[in-house]
Amino acid sequence: MNPLLDQLQPYPFEKLRQLFAGIAPNPQYQPISLGIGEPKHPTPPFIQQALADNLAGLASYPTTTGSDALRAAIARWLERRYSLPILDAATQVLPVNGSREALFALAQTVIDPSRNALVLCPNPFYQIYEGAAYLAGAQPYFVNSDPLRNFAPDYSSVPADVWARVQLLYLCSPGNPTGAVLSLSDWQELFELSDRYGFVIAADECYSEIYFKQEAPLGAMEAAHKLGRSGYPRLITFSSLSKRSNVPGMRSGFVAGDAEILKKFTLYRTYHGSAMNPSVQAASIAAWNDETHVQENRDKYIAKFARITPMLQEVLDVALPDAGFYLWARVDKTVPISDIEYAKRLYAEYNVTVLPGSYLARVAHGGNPGQNRIRMALVAEVDECLEAARRIIDFTKNLSNT
Repeated sequence: MNPLLDQLQPYPFEKLRQLFAGIAPNPQYQPISLGIGEPKHPTPPFIQQALADNLAGLASYPTTTGSDALRAAIARWLERRYSLPILDAATQVLPVNGSREALFALAQTVIDPSRNALVLCPNPFYQIYEGAAYLAGAQPYFVNSDPLRNFAPDYSSVPADVWARVQLLYLCSPGNPTGAVLSLSDWQELFELSDRYGFVIAADECYSEIYFKQEAPLGAMEAAHKLGRSGYPRLITFSSLSKRSNVPGMRSGFVAGDAEILKKFTLYRTYHGSAMNPSVQAASIAAWNDETHVQENRDKYIAKFARITPMLQEVLDVALPDAGFYLWARVDKTVPISDIEYAKRLYAEYNVTVLPGSYLARVAHGGNPGQNRIRMALVAEVDECLEAARRIIDFTKNLSNT
């Protein structure tokens, strides 16, 4: 067996399952889960119809690079969304089966394990980054999020001898679980470091279309263009339709950026075997070409967070994020309890599931930046989320009085 598999840690939801093992939640309450970031808003009917209208595609083997029409639809969306110059859809865009598998697979393409490689990851983080590092023969190096920097990682804290070993940097903006968005100055710092040390930047942007301010979050390719970085050197950006269009089951996304890296990545994927179903490609074209459903979806999140965030601020240290559909709340300022015990008791007493923040992070540089925080995914319809918020308030007030 591959010995690198022994380095993998259980996924956060497996840890949660083990935490809840043997607990019979209070039967007075129907279960509500805020634990998993799976969109629950309805899939737009026109996307369903596009999928149904193109089932003939099941009779054909898909190509690794996808159809010309899909690559063109993605390229045009990137140009509109981020005010980019015309992209070469044939060389700068590649459809993938959701951003998750592509984030993992990229490490297999860019990592040279013979050179004592490091993969830089934010902390807390999406656990795919860590697993990709280990199974590519590299080691992860974690950069802790800083609440004083709006939860952005402090890359200035990374020593030069560490940067010299970094071959791949994963980042998530808007962030999971914090919702933090990198600024143009943040990107300038990272691009300068990439130029100096030669590492590839993998920009995970799957939450880019759920935001609460008038101005949309800055994207990686947008930042590169604003800073005059023609051709997006050593930059690959990842996005998907899952959150944007409420189609997580379609597993439809893309990578875009540096054409030379994508050429090598495409070669890897011809052997890897991940090619998008032609029926899904047709539905994806319809989704990328429409913004009305995206605005309607965003409006639902804006209204939901506007109602629920102030409610939870009565009992928890929590603020409206820049973007995304999570609330990242600190619990120990109001009650003398850890994030793990909070989640366990909330489930047992009120049948509400939240994810302990320490499950999303690693101990690094003297601490776990997720400790004593919880992540709440406000993905369900508003009434269910409001009921969950009321239970959390009652639970926390009861804790404070004991």
